Amino acid sequence: MNIKKSDDNIRVRFAPSPTGFLHIGGLRTALFNYLFARHHNGKFILRIEDTDRTRYIEGSTENLISILNWCNLEYDEGPFLDQNGKIYQEGDFGPYIQSQRVEIYKKYAEDLLKKGFAYRCFCDPKRLEELRKTQLLNKQPPMYDRFCRNISQKESDERSKSKPYTIRLKMPDEEIVFYDIIRGEVKFDGKLIDDQILLKSDGFPTYHLANVVDDHLMKITHVIRGEEWLSSTPKHLVLYNYFGWEIPKFAHLSLLLNPDRSKLSKRSGDVSVEDFKNEGYLPQAIINYLALLGWSTEDSQQFFTKQELIEKFSLDRCSQSPAVFDRQKMLWMNAEYIRKISTEKLYNYSVSFLTKAGFKIENFNKEYLIKLIEAEKERIKLLKEIPYLIEYFLKPDEEVVYDEKAIKKFLSTEEQKKILTKIKQLLINIENFDKITLEAKIREFCQQNNYKTSLVFHPLRVAVSGRIEGIGLFDLLEILGKQKVINRINIVINRFFK
Repeated sequence: MNIKKSDDNIRVRFAPSPTGFLHIGGLRTALFNYLFARHHNGKFILRIEDTDRTRYIEGSTENLISILNWCNLEYDEGPFLDQNGKIYQEGDFGPYIQSQRVEIYKKYAEDLLKKGFAYRCFCDPKRLEELRKTQLLNKQPPMYDRFCRNISQKESDERSKSKPYTIRLKMPDEEIVFYDIIRGEVKFDGKLIDDQILLKSDGFPTYHLANVVDDHLMKITHVIRGEEWLSSTPKHLVLYNYFGWEIPKFAHLSLLLNPDRSKLSKRSGDVSVEDFKNEGYLPQAIINYLALLGWSTEDSQQFFTKQELIEKFSLDRCSQSPAVFDRQKMLWMNAEYIRKISTEKLYNYSVSFLTKAGFKIENFNKEYLIKLIEAEKERIKLLKEIPYLIEYFLKPDEEVVYDEKAIKKFLSTEEQKKILTKIKQLLINIENFDKITLEAKIREFCQQNNYKTSLVFHPLRVAVSGRIEGIGLFDLLEILGKQKVINRINIVINRFFK
């Protein structure tokens, strides 16, 4: 069976199952479909494949849509969320949620039965489990033994009146050959492929039937999906031929691996897009990084705007070799994006993290918060770090948290108390409390008192911020302002020095 390529107006789809949060690999699949569609001025469709009701998780569809929206992967048809977070569907080929299309699949399963391309299977779960155990014991691949395949049509019709059954696909025993855009010619031996269940005993279709029927009815021209679906493709091709339908082009994306070369799966932990969003990754950084997993340009460009990705994307530049998902590289890329975006945008992204950390944003001047974020911008790698980095600016003076090691090292001796007492008096007398004046006066103070700058700078920093590290000392003093600096030095002298 040879499968040839076909041409048509571009229509691609992303068809996730609502079984939890969107996996980072699923987002890459959505991204590659999106870029391909936009590059060719085609249509990008979202379809929810929820026919496996045992794995369905309430709220997953809404989450999937929210993540696609957050990543700015706009689709043309499918289920959308209204202003109240409720699902509505829009497009000419819906509904786009498979559980709402069950009767359609039943009709096509019955058509295959009538044409002799499928058969009823009356084997109960116990027999199938025993068969599987025996095959594994004999080191045979577990697959259905076609026990019900040769039951006569008359007997099958009679038994179907009183016994539950599934409908199975009759796989041909011949070689199946097709062309994959990324992998070239691919061959499978039909004898080694299971007679797949198409319709379960509860009347719901399996992935394979629903997928093919929907791709045909929704006029999908290119099926771009992960490598894990490559072995399912022969079953799908047989279905297309049995129905007499035009076959879309296939492109199977490379696997995603952990740095240790193990498969990146949900069991790896922290691989949902929601996890990365909650960590404080920017959607632009995630999209840019994922675009580089299994695809590249001739000049090995690393950073792309969304428009550049659309203009340069090509399936011909996709690799079939597994791509390593390197969290450290994505973290580095996220930090680079944080430095590149405007502080105003960074502030907008940070609001939810500040709120989650307990800060009431409405109590602070927006311009002041933007100033704080700008001061720390070079040090931010993840948005979740922002509350910690700027909290000592926002907390009341008496609630500043002091690092124990910093206290022991810089706020414990009589000499340090003496220095802080003197520097406090100096600061009281400074009228222009800007960083240039502060630096000049404090350095002059060090020279006049024959102090090394470190003996003054470190205790002063810890006294006003509670920590050793941070932005430049004089920027820190200027942003805090004279009154807060004096207050905090007083608090430290009274609290830590006996």
